[in-house]
Amino acid sequence: MAALQMNISCLLFLQVLLFLLSLSAPTNAQGLRIGFYDQRCPKAESIVKKSVLDAIKNDPTIGAPLLRMFFHDCFVRGCEGSVLLELKNKKDEKNAAPNLSLRGFEIIDNVKAAVEKECPGVVSCSDVLALVARDAVVALNGPSWGVETGRRDGLVTNINEARANLPSPFDNITRLITQFRSKGLDKKDLVVLSGGHTVGKGHCPLITNRLYNFTGKGDSDPNLDTEYAANLRRRCKPTDTTTALEMDPGSFKTFDKSYFKLVSQRRGFFQSDAALLDNQETKSYVLEQTKIYGSTFFKDFGVSMVKMGRIGVLTGRAGEVRKKCRMVN
Repeated sequence: MAALQMNISCLLFLQVLLFLLSLSAPTNAQGLRIGFYDQRCPKAESIVKKSVLDAIKNDPTIGAPLLRMFFHDCFVRGCEGSVLLELKNKKDEKNAAPNLSLRGFEIIDNVKAAVEKECPGVVSCSDVLALVARDAVVALNGPSWGVETGRRDGLVTNINEARANLPSPFDNITRLITQFRSKGLDKKDLVVLSGGHTVGKGHCPLITNRLYNFTGKGDSDPNLDTEYAANLRRRCKPTDTTTALEMDPGSFKTFDKSYFKLVSQRRGFFQSDAALLDNQETKSYVLEQTKIYGSTFFKDFGVSMVKMGRIGVLTGRAGEVRKKCRMVN
């Protein structure tokens, strides 16, 4: 009898312990797994991949914006597709200043439509974004990684949340570390994910202060290589609001590690790129990737993308699976 009571007590203790552990576990990743759609929509990932490859074949410059869109989604409300929603009053994330230069929404619409045709009401827009980001990187000769799926779509989009949560190209290293930490990302994730600037373009208004009036005295950023600054000034005049320049000159359509060499040479495009040299941990990583052999960037990028893809996700019965990505059902 005593043995029976002891077994029951042990069982109850284990149940309570498991319950407490579940409370302390990071809930934002629960329900995600690689191959979530293998049974209900086995062709989903191949459909997404083909759609992305076709889109980038048609427009090789669209790959970087598709990757950037996933970043901008995850940093506001989590990876739940709120960046795709549109409101009649225009007070949605899309209309926040940091998102006005986002493009490729029609690609997401096309991918979603193709998946819906195969499996109606099964694959979420937020998972489409995650898969598209990976396939865009692969199409640009970058690494591949297993994308965890199982996200559901959010019901809310708010312009002010985008303004408050998205990292800025003007941020210093302290601000960047704080923002990434608030999303569960560490310094390594910060420097690794910044490596995404190896593809794409940046607009002149985002660097004019570095070129013409950095401290309010008509000077340029002292952390910017003088030759590079002169070259940028030739192409970006103080009043230029439209010109877009390659962030990784010469290979802006190829996902590679050359970004880190540029940053190490004080040729990072944004102030936030240059800031990576202001912290010992992020600086060490930058310098490590410039070596001819031993770069871990491709592997690390996949790891950090998976980690970022777990931010604030909705799973189970939370949220919904949108039929169209621009509106709730």
